Formats: sequence, C-alpha cells, structure tokens
Amino acid sequence: MQTEKPQLHQKKCRPCEGGIPALDREEAERAFKELSDWSLTDDGRAIRKTWLVRDFAEGIRFFQAVAELAETEGHHPDLHLEAYCRVTIVLWTHAVGGLSENDFILAAKIDRIPVALR
Repeated sequence: MQTEKPQLHQKKCRPCEGGIPALDREEAERAFKELSDWSLTDDGRAIRKTWLVRDFAEGIRFFQAVAELAETEGHHPDLHLEAYCRVTIVLWTHAVGGLSENDFILAAKIDRIPVALR
C-alpha cells in the first residue's frame, strides 16, 4: 500500500542555512501545481502573488496574519502594501539565492489565510 504524499500546506518549513542548491525552473514549475495565482518572477528566483484587499486596514490585518505564520514557520516573505489596497508577497530563500521547497510550503499556507478582497 502506497502512502499519500502530504500536500504543501501540511508540511513544515525546514531550517535552511544554505549549502543546498536552489530549485531549478522545472522543479519550481512542478511545485506550482498546488498553488493558486502565484507566479514565478522573470529571473526565476522568487515567486509572488498580489491581492486587491478591501481596504488599508484589511491589508494590515492580512500582513499580521502572514507575519504570525512566517514566525511559526521560520521562513519570512517580503511584504508590500501599495496604493492602500494592493498587497504583494514575494517569497524566496535568501540562503540559497533562489527558491526552495520552503517558499512553496509558505505560499500554500498563506493561501489558506482568509482575506477580504475588493
């Protein structure tokens, strides 16, 4: 009997101090299958997603929820709030200079945080 592979949101980010190669573009493309509306940056070294939230307060509330998750996972995204309601999150693993599985795990968990959209 084969065990089912855990989905990304069920995994835990692992500490990364470097010394492992970043995911290549093909590996990153495979990891996207479990994500919703995230995209690969042009250089292929990060993933990003943008939300249009209801208002500024909702953007800050969402960021707080993402920050709490990031602390729990030990993996921290770049957070951007522009034009009071445009929230963008960028993920990449600084220690490897590109993408690791941690980025996709955190993205999948961020997608599960409720957010009020415009």
